[in-house]
Amino acid sequence: MPYPPPPRTPSGPRRRSLLASAAAGAALLVGCSAGPDSDDGGGSSSVSARARARAAHDSRDLLARYDAVLAAHPALAERLRPLRATVAAHVKAFGDGTATGSKYPTTSPKAAPEASATASRASAPSAPTAEKDALAWLATAERLLADRRAKDLLEVPGELARLMASVAAAGATHTYLLTEGAK
Repeated sequence: MPYPPPPRTPSGPRRRSLLASAAAGAALLVGCSAGPDSDDGGGSSSVSARARARAAHDSRDLLARYDAVLAAHPALAERLRPLRATVAAHVKAFGDGTATGSKYPTTSPKAAPEASATASRASAPSAPTAEKDALAWLATAERLLADRRAKDLLEVPGELARLMASVAAAGATHTYLLTEGAK
């Protein structure tokens, strides 16, 4: 007697499993990341500090994009809040982004409030007016940053490389969620 064919299941990961893996990755990210002052012992602390500062700067820029989209499209808040929270965790994991000789300066917390507010308004990105375009804008930013981090992790030592790999994987997951949800 022949067996009936197996039931058809859609190929590819489901949205819930991707969100769960992104959340688990964020939890692991916090647990496995070294603090901003740690040294991997390989004598490459300046390379690590510059890479960490750049990664923190890039994550802050991405966070500003999420904020711009959320301000322009409040209807997307439920969908984007978990992704934005993960990006905020990345900023925290990379530290404040300050490094000696870094070309990615940050505003000092001791700076005048009006100066930092003016700087943030001047550098704040503006989101596309259509929701679909705004999601594509975020997906492109996530993909480009994930690709750059995947390349950059080859240049940094152990713990920072693992952190960058985790964050790059989260960025790839965000890209998928942003593009597949738009369909």
